[in-house]
Amino acid sequence: MMADTGRASKDSNAKQSGKLKRKAYEKQLAKLHVELVKLQEWVKHKGLKVCVVFEGRDGAGKGGTIKAITERVSPRVFRVIALPAPTEREKSQMYVQRYLPHFPAAGEVVIWDRSWYNRAGVERVMNFCSEEAVKRFLQLTPDFEKVMVQDGIVLLKYWLEVGMEEQTRRLEARINDGRKIWKLSPMDVESYSRWYDYSRARDEMFQATDTAWAPWYVVRSDDKRRARLNTISHLLSSIPYKKVRRDAVKLPKRQKAHGYREADYPFKFVPEKF
Repeated sequence: MMADTGRASKDSNAKQSGKLKRKAYEKQLAKLHVELVKLQEWVKHKGLKVCVVFEGRDGAGKGGTIKAITERVSPRVFRVIALPAPTEREKSQMYVQRYLPHFPAAGEVVIWDRSWYNRAGVERVMNFCSEEAVKRFLQLTPDFEKVMVQDGIVLLKYWLEVGMEEQTRRLEARINDGRKIWKLSPMDVESYSRWYDYSRARDEMFQATDTAWAPWYVVRSDDKRRARLNTISHLLSSIPYKKVRRDAVKLPKRQKAHGYREADYPFKFVPEKF
């Protein structure tokens, strides 16, 4: 299905040859944030149900992309789901059962930081499930997603693809950075060595689940900033929306004090160290 992209950065188009500068990135991101707010109001207004799935290799930039999408919208509309490893009880359930309670209701956008596709990726590569279970998942998922779409869910699936060298650089950067060390789990370290196992799993997953009703969209993410802008732009273009008319807002006058005085109370203020 997809040629291995271990050195994808060398084959990217010319626009990717230089990393996008922060100032240019922030300027474009601010514009897209305005549009995401418009989309949010439209989703609430029309009662849309949206699922956005993010998958990809470790270090591909899923978390940063999701943060860029959600930092200026309401968490009550844009809900991020990042499930932990299944409990023993969940392992005994039907596989998709633990995902279903998190599906969107009307007026919600659910963003999946990894999803039911764990079965076709990490669970398969790390031998957490049988090959029979994987084959069954790949066979049933297209029909499962067709039911989602037929029920009115807008389903978008993104695969963030990072090259070998850039992945190495990012994972090494986490080792000694106290802000990022939580991102480097023993599982990440183990899976790092299995690049081609992940490539094979990805290719078979695409072949089985890249459908007309729920296609996969691949995002080149060696340049994180471009990846974020491109993903948000594509998301916005994939859900037709209009600006919802809002009444003009004017702050009213504050009420009069009517004798109120600030309380004489020994408040414990946070020390001002900065």
